[in-house]
Amino acid sequence: MMIKTPSLQVYYKTHTCYCFSSNCKTHGKALDVIDFVMHKESCSKHEAIEKCKQLIGAPVYQTYVPSLPGMSILGNMFTYFRNVVHNSKPAREYIQSRGLDATRLEIGYNTAQFHHGNRKDESLIRPCVEVGLLSPWGTNTREGGQAYKPFAKYCIVFALRDHSNQVSGLYFRSTINDDEQKHFYLKDRRGLYPGYPTPETQRLILTEAIIDAATLLQQSAITKDYSVLSCYGTNGFTQEHQHAIKSLSGLQEIIFAFDGDDAGNKAVSKYAAQLREELPHIVISTLNLPAGEDINSMALSHEPDIFVHLLSERKDFFLSSEKVTPEPAMVATEKRPLPGGLDATNPYKLCYSTERVFYYVQGGISKQLDSMKVTLVVERKDNSQKSRNKLDLYEDKQVEKVSREVSEKLLLDKSLLEWDLYRLTDLLDEYREKELIKPVEGSGAATGVYLLTLQERTAAETFLKGSDLIKRLNELLGDAGIVGEEMNRLFLLLIAISYKMPETLHALIQGSSGSGKTRLLKQISDCIPQEKVTKLTRVSDKVLYNYPEHYFINRLLCLEDIDGLSEEAEFAFRELQSNGELNSATSIKLDNGQITSGQKTVKGPIASLACTTRGEIYEDNMSRVFLLAVDESGDQTSRIIGYQNSKASGEIDSKKEQDTKQFIQNLVRCLQACPVINPYASKLQLPPDAHKIRRLNDLFLNFVKMITLVHQYQRKKDSKGRLITEISDLETAVAIMFDSIVLKVDELDGSLRQFLEQLKAWLRKEYRENYKTAVFSLREVRQGLRCSKMQVFRCFNDLRRLEYVRQQGGHANRGFTYQVIYWDNYEALRARVKQHLQTQIDLLRNVTPAALMLHQ
Repeated sequence: MMIKTPSLQVYYKTHTCYCFSSNCKTHGKALDVIDFVMHKESCSKHEAIEKCKQLIGAPVYQTYVPSLPGMSILGNMFTYFRNVVHNSKPAREYIQSRGLDATRLEIGYNTAQFHHGNRKDESLIRPCVEVGLLSPWGTNTREGGQAYKPFAKYCIVFALRDHSNQVSGLYFRSTINDDEQKHFYLKDRRGLYPGYPTPETQRLILTEAIIDAATLLQQSAITKDYSVLSCYGTNGFTQEHQHAIKSLSGLQEIIFAFDGDDAGNKAVSKYAAQLREELPHIVISTLNLPAGEDINSMALSHEPDIFVHLLSERKDFFLSSEKVTPEPAMVATEKRPLPGGLDATNPYKLCYSTERVFYYVQGGISKQLDSMKVTLVVERKDNSQKSRNKLDLYEDKQVEKVSREVSEKLLLDKSLLEWDLYRLTDLLDEYREKELIKPVEGSGAATGVYLLTLQERTAAETFLKGSDLIKRLNELLGDAGIVGEEMNRLFLLLIAISYKMPETLHALIQGSSGSGKTRLLKQISDCIPQEKVTKLTRVSDKVLYNYPEHYFINRLLCLEDIDGLSEEAEFAFRELQSNGELNSATSIKLDNGQITSGQKTVKGPIASLACTTRGEIYEDNMSRVFLLAVDESGDQTSRIIGYQNSKASGEIDSKKEQDTKQFIQNLVRCLQACPVINPYASKLQLPPDAHKIRRLNDLFLNFVKMITLVHQYQRKKDSKGRLITEISDLETAVAIMFDSIVLKVDELDGSLRQFLEQLKAWLRKEYRENYKTAVFSLREVRQGLRCSKMQVFRCFNDLRRLEYVRQQGGHANRGFTYQVIYWDNYEALRARVKQHLQTQIDLLRNVTPAALMLHQ
């Protein structure tokens, strides 16, 4: 039966519960945690205490009576203050007005009632007097005893923590007094807010006030990359702060986020110089906050991403301070624009200044040319009185109305305000045309340029000039953490490098679920310069059409799972591979708001790597790419397990692997896209029974070009500056892509072929000379090959459809039996293809490139 009205009520503030049921033996008594456990478990109080100790793994303290002096009472009292917030409407309203979230931050509230009523106890009052939370104050007139005055009444509370993360101090901020003293600390202030930075800290933000630090702690985009530490005002950078910062061995940068006023700027100058002297290797930068603003006020008037923008625009303090010192006449106008000009330093807060008034456009302006809707703040210079309004500056009636209302409120001349607003409109028009409506040709390409140092370039070129380049490059891939897959990893790397060429290559990695195909793709893509790589997990129908026009030019596109692509997305991906560009007719909204028809173009070419678990995909896709099957053999599994064990035991240096990947990236950066000619192109023929021989031949020739391109520091050039392919390049290309050529000849895809060969090997082992007539069940195959049920079921369906196996008998409830009816000779097929290619290469050894070119 569902009980709609529960009889047991739990009280969050007091940590007690009360049962209202008259049938309960505890009815009429309030229960604390120990009493609750005692009645629930039907045990003695001592046993209940021991049970509670066992549950929390630590001694139990009474709610308000500390068992340890000093820091223990602070921790217990801060817990009490935090509980008060839940039941105090004024506290919640003030916290919300500051843009803080008490459910995400540790914030308390002091109502100054913690020593009254039933809570009045000497074991509580004495420690509170010692730490300064209470002070003797006359006589209690009702009882005649000692009265006490609470410290920091009606204040929100933040905990200061020591290096062990224990509460060692408290900071109080008044909620009712902003004119006089509003910040309070306990005597003998100790601890930092929000605590000591973690040892892994690399970038540290220093704020002027604790509320500023709390504001940043709510921004996940900040806390994932930065640590935050609060000073205690402009004069509150203490020895404890310095000690905590010096202990950070991995610290790289300190960012000052002090208030944008004179006091904040002077404090930053003082402490930056002090830190530079003590920590000369640390970068010291500062946020450029608008004049009169702080972190908390910026959070209240802007969207949360304003801090990401400010951090991206931060400046090195000492680089900016080393610039030419402004003339004395300019110093007074350093924070404000000269009268008559528009200050666009902060695009989210444009400022226009006249002799008597500041005009601020909060949040920037829109790109729509048919309007000028703004949030306008008008501030008098002499008394800082402000008026805030939303209006469209293109509407004369709105301008007149706002001018009249502001003139009445700020006691300014209406006609002067109206003239200023018209002037501001003209300035905003000019700003929008110059800054916001400028061409963005190629701006979406995100083509960051990595400049090699002389040492890096010399090391890379030396490597590329050495002998056995392909072999040493393959060894580098092994050192980068790619286990096994010797031919596949080298094949994929060369395909990925083809992004530099006009004729790019594409690869499709096939394998069952959990076979490591996605990891192989990721590791190969990590060896390509990251400024030229786009990795996607999911692609929606139209997204490839909506990229900037030049984004994909000479870029590597990696799709972790091509199976999830819709038919529309797969078509776009296929066209980008083959044609090198996408063209679509679509409706386009102009900057002036009008909608018209137009053509959207996304240009390539791209190289691509993709993964799939499907044995068959669209035939059009199969013919455009090189097919690679991951190694799912037991030997490869053993190698992977051995690598995992070595890495877990610390035998493998992860940093060395990353350095190796960085070195391979530098090798790729040193390669130039040079034209290549292959004098042997018409002399080497692929097997005529290969699938889609026309496209396969084109893929093979382009891959040979890639082998020659990688050897560009070792190959000769003709009179036109084109690299000349050598016979060794043909041999290398055939050796690397041999398995892919065989897959094109074989009617089974890679994963299915591996499964069939494992099945035949198992039958030979289990049934010996009777293996060709053996009849078996799927369960026996699963247990023999150690494959999953779904993999076996899927592979047998494909083999039945292709008439390699036949269902012999059985019943749906008891299972079916099967027999292999077509025993093809896969090894003979591989040998035939290999002999076909090797014979042609041997014949070419007797012909010189010069003779071939002369003959052509």
